[in-house]
Amino acid sequence: MNAEKRREIFTRLRAALPHPTTELEYTSPFELLISVILSAQATDVSVNKATRKLYPVANTPAQIYALGVDGLIPYIQTIGLYRTKAKNVIETCRMLMTLHDSQVPRTREELQALPGVGRKTANVVLNTAFGMPTIAVDTHIFRVSNRTGIAPGKDVDAVEQKLMKLVPAEFLLDAHHWLILHGRYTCIARKPLCWNCCIADLCDFKSKTPLPDKGI
Repeated sequence: MNAEKRREIFTRLRAALPHPTTELEYTSPFELLISVILSAQATDVSVNKATRKLYPVANTPAQIYALGVDGLIPYIQTIGLYRTKAKNVIETCRMLMTLHDSQVPRTREELQALPGVGRKTANVVLNTAFGMPTIAVDTHIFRVSNRTGIAPGKDVDAVEQKLMKLVPAEFLLDAHHWLILHGRYTCIARKPLCWNCCIADLCDFKSKTPLPDKGI
């Protein structure tokens, strides 16, 4: 895929959704951090359902830490891997209080030193909470990048490196959200909605899904 086609793809994605953002619900960088930790191998919908009950009760490092693992579990037990996540969240809160004056750090290295925070989570927080041009490659972005030809790669790290290099600078801040949402609702895994895709004519995917037969 050439640079001109790639630019047109992001121009169209921006036109369709000028102000994209995460579907996780949060009101502070700390809430976003906890929500992203909880979202690993879980849906944003399931995380939002849990945090709608948790955050009105506890939404600071001190408040959540005071709950302890056993006190936190009832709020998040509907989310997959909740026991491990509860331990990670409590330890993260402790580290934020003792090492960062209860503030969410603004560097990838400091974020990734927190339990349950990998590169993808750190990139989400840096991008969404602090407005840094990072791209967190999840399954949706990995699929869209490879299927469309925007930035093909054999693993998430390779795709991230290519996206950071190939996405035009003016689109870099929001590229993360456009690609996730496109993968979540249009370029879906099993049967992409190519017939309803604003970039279908620019996409390298050869086996495009035709318009469904309404008679069936």
